Amino acid sequence: MTSALAHPRAHPGHSHDDAPDTSAEFRRIATLPDGPEKDGLRQEVVRAWMPMAERIAAQFRNRGEAPEDLRQVAMVGLVKAVRRYEPDRGSAFESYAVPTVTGEVKRHFRDHMWGLHVPRRVQELRNRVRAAVQDLTCSADGRSPSVKELAAHTGLSEEDVLVGMEALDSFRTLSLDAELRGADDGYALVDTLGSTEPSYERVVQRESLKPCLRRLPAREREILYLRFFCDETQSRIADRLGISQMHVSRLISRTCARLGAEVGARAA
Repeated sequence: MTSALAHPRAHPGHSHDDAPDTSAEFRRIATLPDGPEKDGLRQEVVRAWMPMAERIAAQFRNRGEAPEDLRQVAMVGLVKAVRRYEPDRGSAFESYAVPTVTGEVKRHFRDHMWGLHVPRRVQELRNRVRAAVQDLTCSADGRSPSVKELAAHTGLSEEDVLVGMEALDSFRTLSLDAELRGADDGYALVDTLGSTEPSYERVVQRESLKPCLRRLPAREREILYLRFFCDETQSRIADRLGISQMHVSRLISRTCARLGAEVGARAA
């Protein structure tokens, strides 16, 4: 047992030189009860198969994830494969471990790497279109393939190809502080975004207030007009209407409170 784990050797039936022969160890694991001895043997088997997991992780490089993070995800898949493998089923561990580790890495990309929520079907279309773009770009004259060429290569409709192409840019979101392409003055994406126009709310308030103003008595409408549109003082309004300044003040306060209540009730 020790020599097989300390010096991993390719099994004659395996296709890679990073596939050690741990069949004896797995048979031993199957006979042990749960406990430290079984856990320790599993850890040794995991260490023996780590090169295989690293090879699979390397196949997903240059896809926006750090190599060390990919390696960790692949190791999680390897640990799951070692724990779940049943040698009595007759298949080699490699044939069980490779799809398990690969699936773990793919799930990581599917569930944790998208900057936007994208439906599963769109993710699959993206993957097929992405692979087709790579194939056709490598095999052709270096130009980008057309939608028609991608549809013929993938067997998808042109509409599905367009959906997959749109999703190519949804994997990673772009920072609002990112400088726009071609900009040499630090002009960023955030500089292109509009802001809420404060006058819009003022227009809504004015339109809501108009019917309430029309229902006011003539003297109260005149007082509000002189005070808020002509910028007259309360004393001058009082002199003009022949009433006291205190009376003008009370009328303004009472009228404004009533208008506010009516507008609030209409909005509710």
